[in-house]
Amino acid sequence: MARLLDKYQKQVVQQLIKKFNYKNKLSLPKLQKIVVNMGVGRAVDNKKLIEEATKHLTIVTGQKPLVTVAKKAIAGFKLRKGQAIGCKVTLRGKRMFEFLDRLISIVLPRIRDFRGISPKAFDGRGNYTLGLTEQIVFPEISIENVEFVQGMDITIVISGNSNEQSCELLKLLGMPFKSE
Repeated sequence: MARLLDKYQKQVVQQLIKKFNYKNKLSLPKLQKIVVNMGVGRAVDNKKLIEEATKHLTIVTGQKPLVTVAKKAIAGFKLRKGQAIGCKVTLRGKRMFEFLDRLISIVLPRIRDFRGISPKAFDGRGNYTLGLTEQIVFPEISIENVEFVQGMDITIVISGNSNEQSCELLKLLGMPFKSE
């Protein structure tokens, strides 16, 4: 069993019930999915960049990514409808908890000048989005094999009712938020 999933079931559930006075365990906020997205805008000129991005995303998440395509043509960006412009992975279940555990304990501390993540990046419905500027902060990716540095967006979808409940869930799981 994933370490973070075990922590959620044994410790976090009890603390959330105590803090928010829940009567039913099923109404607790819980992680539904994590979506990792890499938008590769430079892929318009070089098709090889999409292949490298999908390779890196596969290594990082342990799951084959879906290549995303442009929905409409934009002449200013030299973009045609149906052209590959990025890739994404949706993680659920055990893989989601393992990815979040690696993100919290290994990846975020490796970021240069890291002082915590912003507690203001919630969307109003309890979902949290975080952006990384380079994929080489993941230890699975060796710097020698990287031809281009690419950022990624990580969205954590939580079934909570509010930002406050979702923030508390992520804090209890160990997410290093900045203190205000």
